[in-house]
Amino acid sequence: MNFSDYIVYVDESGDHGLRNIDREYPVFVLAFCIFHKQPYVEQVVPKIQNLKFQFWGHDAVILHSHEIRKAKGDFNILLNKNVRKQFLPALNTLISDTEFTLIASVIDKPRLVTTYASPDDPYEIALAFCMERLQLFLTEHGQNDALTHIMVESRGKPEDNALELEFRRICDRAGYVGPMPNLEIIFMDKKHNSAGLQFADMVAHPIGRHHINPKQQNLAYDVVNTKFRRSTSGKTIGYGLKTFP
Repeated sequence: MNFSDYIVYVDESGDHGLRNIDREYPVFVLAFCIFHKQPYVEQVVPKIQNLKFQFWGHDAVILHSHEIRKAKGDFNILLNKNVRKQFLPALNTLISDTEFTLIASVIDKPRLVTTYASPDDPYEIALAFCMERLQLFLTEHGQNDALTHIMVESRGKPEDNALELEFRRICDRAGYVGPMPNLEIIFMDKKHNSAGLQFADMVAHPIGRHHINPKQQNLAYDVVNTKFRRSTSGKTIGYGLKTFP
């Protein structure tokens, strides 16, 4: 099987546990960032490196949304208001100007546990939704007969093994898009400093925040919203964004 023209990077926001649900962030979000490989290599990677050189003087920093929001670690530079005023717009511009397609799933955990007596794991639910829509995207772009790699951040051997097993179950079962033998999962340590994984990390949290409080001003989501896969009529829900239940 030939390699696809696309590569997919995956990250999550929130935890997928259904016990002791966090009232402040009661959702689980899974985000698939789909990049065409040529612009990814030629444009995306240099852009993210240039941002790091601009603010740190080197490119060893790994962009992490939680640390950015809390101004922790390498991002303690954001405690300086002037730096923060420059960095956040620069980050939003980077995401806005970067060519990629976003597919995401939001699992509303309180609604899930009240709707189903024995609900499935939120991660597994979200993964199936995202994989099915990815397959539709690849079919639309004539890439469903080529091997597409899905790059996921490693969470530890037991967790990775469980996720890989569920991934292969989803690929093998005859859902509404049929089997997906053209998809392959690859686990990566975040220390690899992958530009794609960092983009996936950046977009996941704003999606969750928007679901929790859609009326609250959310500049990061306004940028992310432009990246969702859409129908020919411009519809996002069910195409690039799936909420459940």
